[in-house]
Amino acid sequence: MTEKIRTPDGLVIVDKPSGFTSHDVVAKMRGIARTRRVGHAGTLDPMATGVLVLGVERATKLLGHLALTEKEYLGTIRLGQTTLTDDAEGEITGSVDASKVTRDAVDAGIAELTGRIMQVPSKVSAIKINGVRSYKRARDGEEFDIPARPVTVSSFAVHDIRDTVAEDGTPVLDLVVSVVCSSGTYIRALARDLGAGLGVGGHLTALRRTRVGPYKLDSARTLDQLQQDLTVMPIAEAATAAFPRWDVDARRAKLLTNGVRLDMPEEYVGKGAVAVFDPEGVFLALVEEQKGKAKSLAVFG
Repeated sequence: MTEKIRTPDGLVIVDKPSGFTSHDVVAKMRGIARTRRVGHAGTLDPMATGVLVLGVERATKLLGHLALTEKEYLGTIRLGQTTLTDDAEGEITGSVDASKVTRDAVDAGIAELTGRIMQVPSKVSAIKINGVRSYKRARDGEEFDIPARPVTVSSFAVHDIRDTVAEDGTPVLDLVVSVVCSSGTYIRALARDLGAGLGVGGHLTALRRTRVGPYKLDSARTLDQLQQDLTVMPIAEAATAAFPRWDVDARRAKLLTNGVRLDMPEEYVGKGAVAVFDPEGVFLALVEEQKGKAKSLAVFG
């Protein structure tokens, strides 16, 4: 009888293809990894490509604690056209000649959208309004408002401006941009708001996520590559990349795995989740400080 090959615990950094939802990628990975225990950390719109972090087997317990607070994107914003979804997937709702928009005006508009700003998410987003997904309300033709919320855009830079003509004959400007922002920031909302501020409308035509927290595109693999060779970042390596590391001696390791709350060294107080390792380098648990003690968030050892 052939012994079943066990899928290793860890993270899989996927280079998501366009046209796939995050749930589609999870379903595909369940087939590749031959396990139901697969989850994702943070969604990526179907149109977008790039870094999507998945957890496999016991690493699914890590996902909710990963501090994936900063994300990085490359994208293309089209000035001169608005769409129903604020990206290229929605029908065009307005066209305005954008050929007279100057670089100075673009830079001023981008400056307004940089830093800590209040942003209204797109109506076709997955945000829940009174328990119902926003995109479902929009699909059903409901009139509703989404409250603005604070987000941080650390960097918003233009790398290229291209004059072109849209399919309907409207002169438009395509901006190639990079954005570094906090989790929860909608890049298509930035495109919409930049175009609105310039008086010509705007939407996102392409988006590629190049980084999520510490995980970058150079460590990501396509689904086809993963089908050929399942590359899993071991759980210990993933924890070391994402959390402060606390190495304990054998006695403390045993106490921790037996449920005893250890005294938390002062250097880890206020650091959030901390990864605990035993003397052999085995990842034991995620803990956080509570009243000077290490409270377990998830146990792995």
